[in-house]
Amino acid sequence: MSTFVRGLKCRLCSKTYPAEPLNFCTDDFGPLEVDYDYEGIAESISREKIELRPFNMWRYRELLPIDGEPTVGALVGGTPLVKANRLADELGVENLWIKNDAVNFPTLSFKDRVVSVALSKAREFGFTTVGCASTGNLANSVAANAAAAGLESYIFVPSDLETAKILGTSVYGAHVIGVEGTYDQVNRLCTQVAFKYGWGFVNINLRPFYAEGSKSLGFEIAEQLGWRVPQHVVAPMAGGSLIGKIHKAFHELHQVGLIDSAKCKIYGAQATGCNPITDAIKNGRETHKPVRKPNTIAKSLAIGDPADGYFANKVMRDTGGWGEDVSDKEIAEAMLLLARTEGVFAETAGGVTLAVAQKLIDLGRIPRDEEIVICITGNGLKTQDAVAPVLEKLVVIKPALEEVERLVERSSAAVLV
Repeated sequence: MSTFVRGLKCRLCSKTYPAEPLNFCTDDFGPLEVDYDYEGIAESISREKIELRPFNMWRYRELLPIDGEPTVGALVGGTPLVKANRLADELGVENLWIKNDAVNFPTLSFKDRVVSVALSKAREFGFTTVGCASTGNLANSVAANAAAAGLESYIFVPSDLETAKILGTSVYGAHVIGVEGTYDQVNRLCTQVAFKYGWGFVNINLRPFYAEGSKSLGFEIAEQLGWRVPQHVVAPMAGGSLIGKIHKAFHELHQVGLIDSAKCKIYGAQATGCNPITDAIKNGRETHKPVRKPNTIAKSLAIGDPADGYFANKVMRDTGGWGEDVSDKEIAEAMLLLARTEGVFAETAGGVTLAVAQKLIDLGRIPRDEEIVICITGNGLKTQDAVAPVLEKLVVIKPALEEVERLVERSSAAVLV
């Protein structure tokens, strides 16, 4: 066992378990999470030690639940924190950053963080076959990282998933299986498969370890800001785990003495067509009502019964943040806004997050003069169909300078009008 991992602990009743492939408490079925020896970590870690290591997620290895060096995804993380001045001007705010996991290695989403932890742990447990239930990005990441690690993989997805994401999974040689139904139905099937065959499913029996990988996004934000946290973070919610792990990351850094304060308001973003968590917080409920038939272009967020919905709601309330949701039209418009101001092409989940941030700013929930970080978690190349209908059609001309001149004149005239 890792020097600093004590085992697993139930998030509801605090019953402890050994570090093993188990994701629920046998007493109350509460979710399990990794329990660390923070005193030992505090004695072992320092800013100076971290800064001497390569800039990837594993520079924070003491706070991640694997034994020794990673065996899968050694180059994951270390993504840019972009000072978004042009976007800030558009939103009317003073201090805005984009944490851009759309360029994460190897599959261009933050899921590479969680998968590298889960599959490193799978190898430690002796699994040779791994899998997942996915709405897209996780499928890509499990397939790619499993291929690189020499693991066999079975990927189960809703059959109506975007073609680009299915192609981006199949190319790695994974067994890709489309299931007629929603993500929640796919996930229930995968639970049965995991226990039937004894495979390592990253978001089922390996979930306590898998989820810890998301903390690395929070660790990097704090370090990139000069070892401090911003006043506000906006992140997308599908299963609801990410915002909780960002919050946990900030508090762990404070607990082991790497930052002075963990105080940060955290906001969750969803699409209106699948908004169980934001619906709950806006209506004053602690628990969400499942959305039976998600209907949104943001398929990567279309989880109608999120596993961490209760905990995501609690994080938003406890930090003084909030949750909001936006329409498909607002999602596509935000994708274009981000691309045209900062040169960042985000997938639909990024459109959701930016559009929600814009709404929260306009509603006065996020002050315009305070520091904001918006988390972009996936690349727009995976969801091009979402913006195709709202882009201008290709202009076709003959190979003649006069034709270009006419285009330039029309363009200039349009700007003047």
